[in-house]
Amino acid sequence: MKKHIVTLFILFSLITISQEKYPKDYFRPPLDIPILLSGSFGELRSNHFHSGLDIKTQGKEGLKVYAAAEGYVSRIKVQQFGYGKAIYITHPNGYTTVYGHLKKFSDAIEAYVKSVQYKKESYATGNLFFKEDQFPLKKGEIIGLSGDTGGSGGPHLHFEIRNTMSENVINPLLFGIKVADTISPRIRALKLYALSNESRINQKRKTFQVPIKKISNGKYKTDRISANANIGFAVDVYDNFNGAYNKNGIYSLEMLVNGKRWYYHDVETFSFSESKFLNLHIDYKHYKKYKRRYQKSYKETANKLSIYEDLINNGKLNVKPGNNYMVTIIAKDYAGNKSTLNIPIVGKESSAIFSKSIDSTNYKLIKNKFNKFKVGDFSVAFPKNTFYEDVYLDLAYTNGIAKVHTPTIPLDKSYTLTFDVSKYSETEKQFLFIANLEYPKYPRYQYTRKRDSTFFTTTKSLGNFKLVSDSIKPKIRLLYFKNNQWISSFKTIKAKISDNGSGIKNWRATLDGEWILMEYNHKKGILTYNFNDKKLVGSKHIFKLVVSDNVGNTNELSATFYKKQVN
Repeated sequence: MKKHIVTLFILFSLITISQEKYPKDYFRPPLDIPILLSGSFGELRSNHFHSGLDIKTQGKEGLKVYAAAEGYVSRIKVQQFGYGKAIYITHPNGYTTVYGHLKKFSDAIEAYVKSVQYKKESYATGNLFFKEDQFPLKKGEIIGLSGDTGGSGGPHLHFEIRNTMSENVINPLLFGIKVADTISPRIRALKLYALSNESRINQKRKTFQVPIKKISNGKYKTDRISANANIGFAVDVYDNFNGAYNKNGIYSLEMLVNGKRWYYHDVETFSFSESKFLNLHIDYKHYKKYKRRYQKSYKETANKLSIYEDLINNGKLNVKPGNNYMVTIIAKDYAGNKSTLNIPIVGKESSAIFSKSIDSTNYKLIKNKFNKFKVGDFSVAFPKNTFYEDVYLDLAYTNGIAKVHTPTIPLDKSYTLTFDVSKYSETEKQFLFIANLEYPKYPRYQYTRKRDSTFFTTTKSLGNFKLVSDSIKPKIRLLYFKNNQWISSFKTIKAKISDNGSGIKNWRATLDGEWILMEYNHKKGILTYNFNDKKLVGSKHIFKLVVSDNVGNTNELSATFYKKQVN
């Protein structure tokens, strides 16, 4: 009896500790509006898991953003892409909160950041670190306004909570941030995989997309499937929050075999360094071909994600002839809403002839060795462990296009692609760059380093590449006023810039000969200068803008304007 009481006490204690692992009332929401999400924590993104919550800002910019708790500004970073304008606040309880895509900072912080930008003559600041007494904050203090800066797809606030020491990101919902959610995840599709030469699914050694039937809300099933040897499962699943139509990520995925847990993962926390292994967590080949992500309920050998628990045989099911299995896949959101998919499996010895796959190329890459191959006018060099396994690469050089396999295999590291340019004149080489032809009509500039007879780039992308020439200057157009115009009522100067070749590399603007900060909205191609940055002297002023593309083509615009001073 005492033994049972002790066991129950231990179990109760473990549950209590788990529930109290994160403080529930310490952090307040960073916005004063109902929290609606366009992106959930741990959501599947390109090459990474989403590291925070994307909070909707009612489709507009300029909402007040508040410090989630007492602390101090420990870091600020302004960059053209990524989080755009971002603030990091360190709190005394061991956590750091992050606020990304801001339109501007609070007045004191904005003034400091602009002083750095003007000193460096650069929009991008790099990481700016601060001591505790420089920008202390109280809970609920305004730190800035929401925006659309950086790599955002529209106005929203990116909000993170990190462990200050490890910098691991943690799901903010675990800290009591409330989001209305009464909707079960939706399981859209199922795939089965034959994972060994002996494996058979419905008598065939191939991947199957299996039709699923919806029985009722949150309950799905398939017809009976015959199989043999090791097989794996993957589901296409998403979640919705109340009041939002976005397809968001789930919180956990579990697989039971005859009622026993065989596989489990959740998105409680992870490190940035492991996030890249998402490409092994999903069916990467299917995603690259069809833009649909299937989450596997088994773990690849090279996958180093820490999110997995209670794996049996790494989630792979070894089906024995004559045995029956009920496989149940359970998808849950953070609120506990769940959907289940039942998959009846019968073990059936295969009468099909076992066959070994035939190697189809001459370029075998050994993953744990340095590999270099030359084909036509290009070569590729792969460091050790660029790939997660040995592969046979499809390499070809046709009509000036270098084919480096197909972009359906995930890479762990970047490799070097080199073109021989010795046949080009010096003038021709000046305008050439290496382009990625993922979208053939719109060649994308790859950062190109140039030597006398070779051009090279480093990339984690497979696919087609080509040397492309760009001798056309970027375009510049002044917005809302013309040369020699009075603009006394204007608060800003705006210019639209574009480049259809190698793309915009940099710009430099001056006013009366002095550098000015023009913020670039790369989604709209608009540069903006705010007159509040600089006190003008006199009424006549000269604005000059120089824009360069990635191969050095440069265009210049000058305009004279007149502006009365406002006291």
